Amino acid sequence: MKQTVERQLAYRTTGNRRGPITRLVSPGDVGKLIKPFVFLDLFEMEGGAGGMMGMHPHSGIATVTVIMEGAVEYRETTGSEGVLSAGGVEWMNAGGGVWHDGGAAEGGPVRGFQLWLALPEEDENGPAHSHYLAAEQVPAVGPARVIIGSYGGAVSAIRPRASINYLHVKLNDGERWTYTPPAGHDVAWVSAARGTLRTAGTTVGREVAVFAEGGEAIDFVADGATEFVLGSAAKHPHDLVTGYYSVHTSEAALAKGESEIERIGRHLRSANLM
Repeated sequence: MKQTVERQLAYRTTGNRRGPITRLVSPGDVGKLIKPFVFLDLFEMEGGAGGMMGMHPHSGIATVTVIMEGAVEYRETTGSEGVLSAGGVEWMNAGGGVWHDGGAAEGGPVRGFQLWLALPEEDENGPAHSHYLAAEQVPAVGPARVIIGSYGGAVSAIRPRASINYLHVKLNDGERWTYTPPAGHDVAWVSAARGTLRTAGTTVGREVAVFAEGGEAIDFVADGATEFVLGSAAKHPHDLVTGYYSVHTSEAALAKGESEIERIGRHLRSANLM
């Protein structure tokens, strides 16, 4: 009888909490292990009068925001602005440079994940663009909503050039679910916002857990009502060259991106838009 190989954990961390944000992944630590996934924040804001973070720039990355509860406001130099409610998804490809602002909308508490993806060489200094999905526009298969990529016949409207899957999953107490990565996805990780998962012979709670590189399926069993995100991808083949708000594949690409975000910043300041 053929024995299945259980995929083990290679690294785990509860990250660093600062106010309402827990930073679980940064390019200088876990991001090196799971690139193209280079930043991951869990944000949990109490209800109130809202409030924006302030305009700030990015280049070389895409931000992906999954709203699990409440609503956030956003505006960008791409011209997009509005309110994204629970279940909604933001995809903002910063490309060669963009400035944006966001924060909790007025009302109740806001909870969700924001992920940064390192872009491939072909896109890291390309045009900025964004894509926003309401909850009903996000496809699902079983307990998993497909935020990016395709899984189990469900295909997201967000499909970047690089081979990436990003799922938002809810399991009931005792429910079992198995994720089988697509061929070529050698990077995989999971992060729970609620509840506890049994996987790889251990339990995973409010943290990020990185699986050993490989292509094996990953089994999960929920202890309590559980909500989590999971990412898998073909590993980003480049070093992470970072600026304050940017991640690129080379010093030359970073310099180009930072030059463009400074140009946009000068325009915003001269027009009193920040």
